[in-house]
Amino acid sequence: QVQLVESGGGLVQAGGSLRLSCAASGSFFSISAMGWYRQAPGKQRELVAVIISGSSMNYADSVKGRFTISRDHAKNTVALQMNSLEPEDTAVYFCHADIVPALGSTRLVRYWGQGTQVTVSS
Repeated sequence: QVQLVESGGGLVQAGGSLRLSCAASGSFFSISAMGWYRQAPGKQRELVAVIISGSSMNYADSVKGRFTISRDHAKNTVALQMNSLEPEDTAVYFCHADIVPALGSTRLVRYWGQGTQVTVSS
């Protein structure tokens, strides 16, 4: 079983910064991609940022230039540095990991963290 544990959410004023962290643990062969989604009240879950095995990164247009994703492959962790936060960034942020279950597996299994609340006040 794979577990993702997130930390770092909270309440911050507009223009402030927060750093989210996520650590994957359990039994698996490797991780293909790790990243962050968010879900605001009444809205669908949306991609914030993802980093693929290696160094390929994708960001939502709304966070480009403000958020930075980083990953430690050896520790199976991913972090999201969020700067210049805006009230529109208020949401529950979910970490995800696309897991390769075993050597030779041809499928990926996506796991999710429990979510961490980020609230940005105006």
